[in-house]
Amino acid sequence: MKGLAKGLGVTLRNLTKQKITYAYPDVPLEMPDRFRGVQHFDPDKCIVCNQCVRVCPTECITLTGKPNPDPTKKVKVIDTYDINFEICILCDLCTEVCPTEAIVMTNNFELATYSRDDLFKNMQWLNDNNKNVRSENSTNLSPAAKGGAN
Repeated sequence: MKGLAKGLGVTLRNLTKQKITYAYPDVPLEMPDRFRGVQHFDPDKCIVCNQCVRVCPTECITLTGKPNPDPTKKVKVIDTYDINFEICILCDLCTEVCPTEAIVMTNNFELATYSRDDLFKNMQWLNDNNKNVRSENSTNLSPAAKGGAN
């Protein structure tokens, strides 16, 4: 009997508190500034150093490059950059080691899909994902990417 009274007391106390609900699909949630969401990739800044590939604990990043057609330049030209979000844990290590800040985290988190194949994102998709870039990284975006950055 004592347990029932205690449970009812908790229920009655919580009935008077203000309810906290979100109209999530209609109103986007404001995430904290250091939230680790889906990455934005700027291929113009990438020097194909492969540091992001080496540091990734889940090995979900694929990066390939080719020699620069201009023989006077030693920097490689990026060929492909893909991330498999099926296994990516959004740990932020790839953004921390990038010397040119070609890859930065955003506050975007919506990756829900009906097919696992849709979780494999290519360089074009990652480049277009330039909304809600972290405030400390948004000043470093290239002029082409700044068009959609908030």
